Amino acid sequence: MPHYYTLGNIPHKRHTQFRKPDGTLYSEQLFSTEGFSSDYTLLYHIYPPTTIIRTEEPKDVSPKAANDNILKHRCFKGFNVKPEAEYLDSRKVALFNNDCQLTFAAPQNSFKEDVFYKNADADEVIFVHEGTGTLKTCYGHIKFGYGDYLVVPRGTIYQLEFDTKDNRLFIIESFGPVAFPKRYLSKYGQLLEHSPFCERDIRKPEFAEAIDQKGEFLINIKKKGLLYPMWYGSHPFDVVGWDGCDYPYAISIHDFEPITGRVHQPPPVHQTFDGHNFVICSFVPRLFDYHPGSIPAPYNHSNIDSDEVLYYVDGDFMSRKHVERGMITLHPAGIPHGPHPGTVEKSIGALDTKELAVMVDTFHPLKMTNEVLGIEDDSYTYSWIE
Repeated sequence: MPHYYTLGNIPHKRHTQFRKPDGTLYSEQLFSTEGFSSDYTLLYHIYPPTTIIRTEEPKDVSPKAANDNILKHRCFKGFNVKPEAEYLDSRKVALFNNDCQLTFAAPQNSFKEDVFYKNADADEVIFVHEGTGTLKTCYGHIKFGYGDYLVVPRGTIYQLEFDTKDNRLFIIESFGPVAFPKRYLSKYGQLLEHSPFCERDIRKPEFAEAIDQKGEFLINIKKKGLLYPMWYGSHPFDVVGWDGCDYPYAISIHDFEPITGRVHQPPPVHQTFDGHNFVICSFVPRLFDYHPGSIPAPYNHSNIDSDEVLYYVDGDFMSRKHVERGMITLHPAGIPHGPHPGTVEKSIGALDTKELAVMVDTFHPLKMTNEVLGIEDDSYTYSWIE
């Protein structure tokens, strides 16, 4: 996770009186996702963050597993998911298990001024494939663009403001905390020299003036697969200051520095984030292996204990044929996979690759939804035939 950070005005000591210019108290809120035993942030609100003035019946948004249990390699064309006007409507779960959900989204509109979203179940890693805009939270604003990972801790109330209507997102919801791999960190939490990125690459929220406003503000809260509409009596972005180690941040896939070697390096060198029973990796442009007899294309390998998902972003993939932007491949546990015919010989002597992709390896099987089966390329299963 990011290091300690603070923005705005806070009192000298935590849990002490902090008064407004009129003499009344600001309302302190402790924000933590693992009780009182892990990282946390203290936020100071103009109004108590507990004033709920209206609720309605929830809507079921839980993913439904498709009735398809055939064990085979699969490919789904993510850009065939049709754009929808509103962000929450545009989110289409493709693959899921008890640890994470992988979702396509093609929203056209920014959030309405008085409408917000909170995922109370999962940390979200929002990968921005197309589009630019601003992530707005009570912590402040983060500008985003092509190639950014937006990491939003569970329970964060947010809005997305887009600059255009052409937006493509790949969203990873994690039901456990999302963190940097422990092998990248010192025992005190600093990113080590061998890490493929460092603290300078982490973009923290920029300060935004607290919004002192009462009224009716709709917070759509997702909890246990249900979306609960709740109206708050004051604007949720009324925070005058905060400090701590639990807050949203951005890091770009373009700032990931690849680890290379004399011979082909295994997938863990591409790891960017660590989740509970899954990992997120970044494949970026890099020099190929420099042993005189090296084979740059990956060797055939068996996923005995993990499902491998690769989301293709851009570039030329030396181990795959007929790759399209926004495509997802699923190589399930139990059967081997590897480079397509002809790509091994073709890779020999090549100096580098321009590929860009996000990989998610899960250690429990993924289920598919009917939505994703509707964009499946059925020919992919047999694409290793000469």
